[in-house]
Amino acid sequence: MFSNPETWVAIGFVVFVALAIYLKLPRMIAAKLDERADRIAKELDEAQRLREEAQALFAEYKRKADAAGEEAEAIIALAKEEAELYAQEAKAALDEMLERRTAAAEQKIEQAEAHAMQEVRAVAATAAVEAARKVIRDNMDAKKANALIKTSIEDIRKHLH
Repeated sequence: MFSNPETWVAIGFVVFVALAIYLKLPRMIAAKLDERADRIAKELDEAQRLREEAQALFAEYKRKADAAGEEAEAIIALAKEEAELYAQEAKAALDEMLERRTAAAEQKIEQAEAHAMQEVRAVAATAAVEAARKVIRDNMDAKKANALIKTSIEDIRKHLH
């Protein structure tokens, strides 16, 4: 019986399973997996929160841009009313003033829109970079990092030539 290799394999397997149960390995493995699942869930929640913040900021800046547009329309309407009042006195001076105010209002709208878009892009980029940084930091090992660097260098060479 003890000269049979299958008997020793069976005894070894039984000893291994008994040792694993005695040392509570399944419980430790389950605990590690639960910890990792919790960490991933927290990261996903954080990414969702950052996305919602970016969307809220975008909505706020869009609202500001709309308000600037309404303000510009009010300025244009005021300029037209003034033009009608002063039309009797000096038509040439009025046309010049109206053009100046319209150009200033349009420039202000363009500046407000450009500024709002820059801020939204900056916040979205910062959130995306931070989320990507967390995901990469948590999921990147040396082998993946080297492959990514090699691919990036090849892409840069393609774009530069």
